[in-house]
Amino acid sequence: MIYNTIQAKEAPSNTKGAIHWLKENLFSSILNSILTIMAFYLLYMIIPPLINWMIIDATWSGSKEEITKDGARWIFIKEKFHHFVYGFYPEEFYYRPNLALVLTFLYIYIFRKTNNKNIRYFIFFSYPIIIYTLVAGGFGLEHIETHKWGGLLLTIVVATVGIIVSFPIGIILALGRASNMPIIRTLSTIYIEFFRGVPLITILFMSSVVLPLFFPSELEFDKLLRAIIGITLFQAAYIAEVVRGGLQAIPKGQYEAADSLNLPYWKSMGFVILPQALKISIPNIVGSFISLFKDTTLLLIIGLFDLLAMVGLTSTDSNWLGFETEGYVFVALVYWAFCFSMSRYAKTLEVKFNTDNK
Repeated sequence: MIYNTIQAKEAPSNTKGAIHWLKENLFSSILNSILTIMAFYLLYMIIPPLINWMIIDATWSGSKEEITKDGARWIFIKEKFHHFVYGFYPEEFYYRPNLALVLTFLYIYIFRKTNNKNIRYFIFFSYPIIIYTLVAGGFGLEHIETHKWGGLLLTIVVATVGIIVSFPIGIILALGRASNMPIIRTLSTIYIEFFRGVPLITILFMSSVVLPLFFPSELEFDKLLRAIIGITLFQAAYIAEVVRGGLQAIPKGQYEAADSLNLPYWKSMGFVILPQALKISIPNIVGSFISLFKDTTLLLIIGLFDLLAMVGLTSTDSNWLGFETEGYVFVALVYWAFCFSMSRYAKTLEVKFNTDNK
């Protein structure tokens, strides 16, 4: 007699239901069950009071004298919102940074959609000139001194310029450190190790105090420009190490394949090696950019008032004393929104350039 045995196949995970998912992921063992219960209890202790303070018992409108609830007093954010966003930028010219932001999104959209190299080159070279002219002035627009810039505007300007400029410098430094030429390798290594071994706050002090000493006394060196130079040089060292890690992760066969095609050094790097290295390094590169965005809070050290510094400044207003908590919560939410968006965009790029399963 022949017995036919039929093996039952396990049902797909997405058809097993919520109870099975809870057993598999949260209550799979005694230890996991205890940790799950403790986590739920901790969330129960934190989330409901936080929601009550931020939303249910919060004061959203009215005046300071009309506050009757014990929750968040968001009227402080509403009253000082223009300071948080624009700093001391003249109110009658708010339309200029607003227009610059709209053009930024428009440029990004066009740059991503078009494959025309001439249009991309035009966008790449015209964007900084147009944005700087709108925000700072020139070509008929009234000049706005950089010491009047502040709040989120200053944070975005410093972070954006630092990210855009430090990235190619970091790539060049990474290639220099991986070079076979001893002088280039040594100089790149010294630069990278120096800036990675010194705190950013020290770099900002040096760029603010020491850097002007290398220029003629009659030449006025803008404080914001000094800060951007310091942050860019500092960030480039970290980008260089991230990219170098990506270069080391490329199999030796890829280098040999580029050599077998008789490609010059820069073409082999630009078309074969670097695209693969940068794809591998996307999470770490974006992590460095997120750190740079958060490090802009150190600008207060040299007298520039970014988003976080504006909270401390506006809370010293005698009419709004004691409202720092709401200001810091608002700033935390803004920073989280920007950093989370950068993180999600990095994830999108990882999926887009992933060739492992194609």
